[in-house]
Amino acid sequence: MTDPRRPRVVLASRLFLPEVSAGAFRLGALARGLVSRGADVEVVTTRPPRALRDETVRIPGVAIRRWPVLRDAGGNVRGYLQYLSYDGPLVFRIIGARADVIVAEAPPTTGLVAAVVAKLRRTPLAFYSADVWTDGVVSMGASKPVVTLMRLMERAVLRASAVILSVSPEVTERLVALGADRDRIATIGNGIDTTVFTPDATPKDPGRPYFVYTGTMSEWQQPDVFVKAFARIAEANPDVDLRFFGQGALRDDLRALAERIAPGRVHFGGVVPAAESAQWIRGALASMVSIVPGNGYDFARPTKTYAAAACGTPVLFAGAVTGRELVAGAGLGEGVEFDEALVAAAMERLIAQHRAGETDARRAGRAAWARENVSLAAAGERAAEAVLTSIERTGK
Repeated sequence: MTDPRRPRVVLASRLFLPEVSAGAFRLGALARGLVSRGADVEVVTTRPPRALRDETVRIPGVAIRRWPVLRDAGGNVRGYLQYLSYDGPLVFRIIGARADVIVAEAPPTTGLVAAVVAKLRRTPLAFYSADVWTDGVVSMGASKPVVTLMRLMERAVLRASAVILSVSPEVTERLVALGADRDRIATIGNGIDTTVFTPDATPKDPGRPYFVYTGTMSEWQQPDVFVKAFARIAEANPDVDLRFFGQGALRDDLRALAERIAPGRVHFGGVVPAAESAQWIRGALASMVSIVPGNGYDFARPTKTYAAAACGTPVLFAGAVTGRELVAGAGLGEGVEFDEALVAAAMERLIAQHRAGETDARRAGRAAWARENVSLAAAGERAAEAVLTSIERTGK
């Protein structure tokens, strides 16, 4: 039975563990942080994709309630109908829940549903903002009515929130520009689970050296830059492959491109659990990470970068300046502009470092940086403190 003296938190998100995504990792850390501070947590989320149905998630003190949801062909909850399939039932799933605060994760449609319910219940809302969706739809060339609608929804959610959880100073500034009250924003940072992504993970060894890409393959990453770059060096490096794990709108296009320009050398492994993802990263020449510049996410610091560093594996980053500077400043690997010739040259350098034994020699330093700077557990604790403080501020 729930102790009435303990804070009660309802966490609403279309993604949660065991899904292999930055959002799922963040929310898992938040849930653990809330429990460690004495809260009872109920997660209202979706059934995971079929590939992860056998993965069991148990977090002491956290009740996880799952509901069927519409996914696209790649297994994503992404798109208007997919969002609606989660947001529609969400009203009835949380309206009667026992909660002192409701936490909602993007997209803004989910935030708007949670905001309306929170208003009706006179319960504070905490909104977890990892990026700015208005910037995203602008960068995709969406029509003016769509951009206007997204801006109105996102601004309404921000203004309805008692606290907004931001993952970086850059995101914080964009939220303020959109109309958020700076005093309500808690910049809690981001990170990776360094108990899963660790140099101690058993490295995968498929018999050939490989570069690895894990996670979403979408318009914002456009990982075809790595396939095109690899095609330039494949003949000179006949023993090296590329390996992709994850899903996304561009996965099928990426597979077709690979078969056309680097047949037999690019492998797609689908969605894998986080622990297996860590093993593939640990065994790689480098982990490939990309953010297309000028697409509205130039400020992003992809979690893929942190995952590679935590395993001690070099990062091959292509794209926006924020990501390049992070990799260069922390000595995490190669950071180059979004250009296939520059990416190809960086691949050659990383192959040479591997053959010279430098990759393993620098592994401990990269992993130490991750433990000291991007611990997801620490970010989860900061987020939990901000959420629980919102209850005190509103006197709930």
